Amino acid sequence: MKDVKVFSLTSNVELVNEICGYLNCEPGKVSIKHFADGETLVEFGESVRGKQVYLIQSTCKPVNERLMELLIAIDAAKRSSATDIVCIIPYFGYARQDRKAQPRQPITARLVADLLHTAGANRVVAIDLHAPQIQGFFSFPVDDLSSVPMMGHYFLHKGLDLENTVVVSPDHGGTTRARNLANILGTPIAIVDKRRPRPNVCEAKNVIGDVNGKDVIVIDDICDTGGSLIASCQILKDFGAKNVYVCLAHGVFSGEAIEKIENSVIHELVCTNSIPLSEEAKARTTKIKQLSIGKMLSKLIAAISTHTPVSEIYGLFTGEEDNCKCA
Repeated sequence: MKDVKVFSLTSNVELVNEICGYLNCEPGKVSIKHFADGETLVEFGESVRGKQVYLIQSTCKPVNERLMELLIAIDAAKRSSATDIVCIIPYFGYARQDRKAQPRQPITARLVADLLHTAGANRVVAIDLHAPQIQGFFSFPVDDLSSVPMMGHYFLHKGLDLENTVVVSPDHGGTTRARNLANILGTPIAIVDKRRPRPNVCEAKNVIGDVNGKDVIVIDDICDTGGSLIASCQILKDFGAKNVYVCLAHGVFSGEAIEKIENSVIHELVCTNSIPLSEEAKARTTKIKQLSIGKMLSKLIAAISTHTPVSEIYGLFTGEEDNCKCA
């Protein structure tokens, strides 16, 4: 992969090191400086002329700073004559602003898509976009990878009694995601009937489906403050659920979310490392487990660079790993 350069910006350094380990290459040299007035400078420390450049950056907290780093890096690569610029954004910030929920609101997910295109990106890769239709905001290829097969593989080998397990969607909008996991595990599904009176606030009302006396696996895409998720888990417990497991793609964990999870009915929460968990946060939790997306993204980079099907990376979770060849 001599014509491929993989660069880490500031959000996912450990993940990029893992990816490069799988690809048997060194992370690209890049310098990122933040000046006293808040301006950002990104400089590549090696030539990218004629190269496929992969920029890996989750637009997580501080969101705007991470986004500007990415946009400036794209511009630097374009002006340095890179042939292709692929943005791997494991966690795509602003994805929840994908529509006008109220009058006079922006559609910021579309704005971010326009900014990436204008800066010079040729392709975007994300993990579990909040709404799959966000792909339509872009005028170039977008790969929206799913973490559901990874989660399914984890729970298949966890030793749960799947005959007495139910996969649960915490709201009506996540039913398709729950059905996909249930198909992997061979379990029924249930749905928590709830409403949101305002952002980050949830009122859980009822459960559609039978969870009494069963282990439940709640699947969602994001945990931000944790209020909505914990309310859903509590009502499941109130309806007779035994152990409550949670799996999700992105652990944002804003504010006191980790403390809330530790004090909740959740038995275990499994998420990807699309957003790294700090050492301080790891020390505060006994319930949160992160699964790495490093191998999956390394296979994706290999597939894109060799023009082979991206869909083959899901062989990682079905025992068909030989189908996923790295160059």
